[in-house]
Amino acid sequence: MSVSLKYAIVERERRFLIASLPDGVVSTKEILDRYVTGTHLRLREVRHDDGTVIRKLGHKVRLSEGPAEVACTSIYLDEDEWVLLCDLPAQLLRKTRHMVHRDGLVVAVDEHQDGTLIAEIDDGDEPSAFVPEWLDVVADVSDDESWTGVRLAR
Repeated sequence: MSVSLKYAIVERERRFLIASLPDGVVSTKEILDRYVTGTHLRLREVRHDDGTVIRKLGHKVRLSEGPAEVACTSIYLDEDEWVLLCDLPAQLLRKTRHMVHRDGLVVAVDEHQDGTLIAEIDDGDEPSAFVPEWLDVVADVSDDESWTGVRLAR
């Protein structure tokens, strides 16, 4: 399938199962993802520490074989649009995202309801193999489909 990147942002993320939350958390937000059944669509609600709520509809398309490189397009939704689209059948994923700023790096650590911690490092346009020593890595799950959001959703 040919993918237009005109309105998309390309994410190049590496994901790691980690044993503990590292020092350096600067913010935390609650995330509810609704993966719309039979599509590449995700509804996301983000609740920030200050009470701000952001809702958006996202479309994700893989640019390579595995989950490491994805073209993402988002549309922000108002409450009425959110409520309407929430009627679509979907699998849910709830998590707490901790933003860690340490040693010049930004790492998103998702804490799932069962306590599992998954760290995401966005490499942007520069692929990297660097993993900070302070990230207590149990396993590199970057290429493991079972650790993608859609697979973790119930």
